[in-house]
Amino acid sequence: MAEDGAGETAEGVAEETAEKTAGETAEKTAGETAEKTAGETAEKTAGETAEKETPGRRRRRFLPRPRPRPLRGSRPFRGRRPSLRIDYPRRGRRGVRRWLPSWRQLLLVAGTGAAGLSGWLLWFYAHTAVPEDLNSFATQQNNVYYWADGSEMARIGPTNRQEVPLGQVPEPVQWAVLAAENETFYDDPGISVTGIGRAVVQMVTGGETQGGSTITQQYVKNIYLNQRQDMSRKLSEIVIAIKLDDRMSKQDILAGYLNTSWFGRGSYGIERAAAAYYGKDVSQLDPSEGAFLAALLKGAGQYDPAVSAENRERAEERWSWILDRMVEVGKLSAAERAKYTVFPEPRPQPKSAGLSGQTGYLVDMARAYVESHSDITPAQFDLGGHQIRTTFEKPRVDALAAAVREGTAGIDPDNREADKLLKVGAASVAPDGRIVALYGGTDYLKQGFNNANTTTVPIGSAFTPVVYAAGLGQGVQRHRGGDRTPVTPATPYNGDDGVNVMTPEGPYWGRDGKIVKTANDGRRNWGTVTLRNAVEQSVNGPLMQLGMDVGLDRVQKTATDLGLLPNSLGELVPALGVGNSTPSAVRTADAYAAFAAGGSHTDPYSVLRISRNGAQLPLRLPAATQALTPSVAAEVDAALKGSVRDGAAKPAAEAGPGLAAKPGTTADRTAGWFVGYNGQLSTAVTIFRADLKDMKLLSLEGLGGATPDTSDAALPTRIWSTYMKTAAQ
Repeated sequence: MAEDGAGETAEGVAEETAEKTAGETAEKTAGETAEKTAGETAEKTAGETAEKETPGRRRRRFLPRPRPRPLRGSRPFRGRRPSLRIDYPRRGRRGVRRWLPSWRQLLLVAGTGAAGLSGWLLWFYAHTAVPEDLNSFATQQNNVYYWADGSEMARIGPTNRQEVPLGQVPEPVQWAVLAAENETFYDDPGISVTGIGRAVVQMVTGGETQGGSTITQQYVKNIYLNQRQDMSRKLSEIVIAIKLDDRMSKQDILAGYLNTSWFGRGSYGIERAAAAYYGKDVSQLDPSEGAFLAALLKGAGQYDPAVSAENRERAEERWSWILDRMVEVGKLSAAERAKYTVFPEPRPQPKSAGLSGQTGYLVDMARAYVESHSDITPAQFDLGGHQIRTTFEKPRVDALAAAVREGTAGIDPDNREADKLLKVGAASVAPDGRIVALYGGTDYLKQGFNNANTTTVPIGSAFTPVVYAAGLGQGVQRHRGGDRTPVTPATPYNGDDGVNVMTPEGPYWGRDGKIVKTANDGRRNWGTVTLRNAVEQSVNGPLMQLGMDVGLDRVQKTATDLGLLPNSLGELVPALGVGNSTPSAVRTADAYAAFAAGGSHTDPYSVLRISRNGAQLPLRLPAATQALTPSVAAEVDAALKGSVRDGAAKPAAEAGPGLAAKPGTTADRTAGWFVGYNGQLSTAVTIFRADLKDMKLLSLEGLGGATPDTSDAALPTRIWSTYMKTAAQ
């Protein structure tokens, strides 16, 4: 029985153990090994079990040896090849630690990235070639301007460029450039590591790519690349600079840089820059003049003193700094530096012969519009090759110039003191903002200052329609904290001269300690008048008070909505209502155009489109906005038509039917205006007397031999009327 039981037991245990062991071993070795191991294990287990169960012997219990427990977070080995899977997220970790890579993993990632980047940089370096033609600088071309009908208006150019050997550039002038731009030029390998690092930081942080370029890099950019600031262009610049520095001598690179850099005034290269700014050959420049030309390399548009007073201040500051830097790097002695204490003022910019008459004013305005409403830089523009289709219509430009000549025929500056220094400016704008005609002065080559675009001449009572529009659109507030109440064209106001100007608290006291009073033309008393009559008859007092009642800040807001520039608007005092603002004739004509267009306003523009070598370039054109409600615009339009029909603008009625207009004068008699429209065109004409050296305005009294009581708007009215007779056709 014992043997039978032992046999059965052994047989059962052996069978069970064999199956289990065979299963495990099969995964580790192979099928044959599993059978052998199963047999041996079965016999051993059977014997042990039989012995354990035999009577009379010490009972010992033999259990199968347990398999080793796998380490936490690991998997049991099942006969497969080791996995290359990266343990991430990390098993056996919890919370944040599960997602934190180990230092080995960090080293692996960093090493892989560095190897990949190094490989890519080596590939990029090997495959970036220096162009063979070192004279592949952009071919100089003309910029061609066209009238609105597509016919050619002006051809400006070619680009002013002339190469000179480095030996003709005085050494102090060379070092003025190097001290300003790259003092380590003769020692660097064509690039600046610290400069590149600074540029990379700018790009990574989303800043503008700037600074860090050596003379060699700038030369590469001038010759081979473009002015775009991005990573690809910058890397190409660096690689080509390194290769070029190995291929060319430093002297040749510097000569190439000086001959291809833009210095402003249409000049590429230091030879033409010397002629443009000082009227001399580069070999005749002294260190002081060289320092100024070096300053222009930072941005000629920002450092040409002829552009603005701010430019001159910047130029003088950088000029002085460059001379000091030359002393620091040992290329100018302190004693010689002490000689240059006065800024070397460049000569005025010469005018192109093709810009005579009105053409120069038109070209200047079109170019300014392109530069402010596109991504074309001044340097790129000066390279030429652009075709600019303007909004100007030649028949109307000619008609406006003819009207000015006819209107000023009686002006005699040689024999009449009151006629000296007379300036006339005029502009004609379509309801959609197109500037179709302009009169900037007698001749652009004689006077570059554009009278039609000046913001120094007060608009006077020609501003009152804007106040009227603000009142109709926003109502008035006569009591502090009280509700705003509407006004209508029929709202009555006191039209007498010398009436106290009121605020919600009482009379308005001026800075002189006196109550401010209204002042009508000719000191005339009109009695009670409606607001519409005040506009039609040009009664200033009621409109000055209306401006106070509306709120001067609200009047300013209406003016800016109509396109007047904020920096041309006058101080917030009662005089704002009667024209202490100084908008240009262009902007004034554009504002009046909104009255004829149902309150729709579009900023004035002078270019329809631009292309380069036939490919159209992006240009930002203005969009129309609703500055006034149609009902308010209609009321202002009705008052201006009433002014022509039987009011202050009646002398212009002969110019044609359906005209709307308003004359403008100032209390100090320094400006005369006439502004109006015929539904198709809005035109503003202004006159003033001023010395353009200081722009001090002089009185218009006695102009053209007129009597003292002649309105200062009389001459602008004649010019406007003559022009509109032709322009309306």
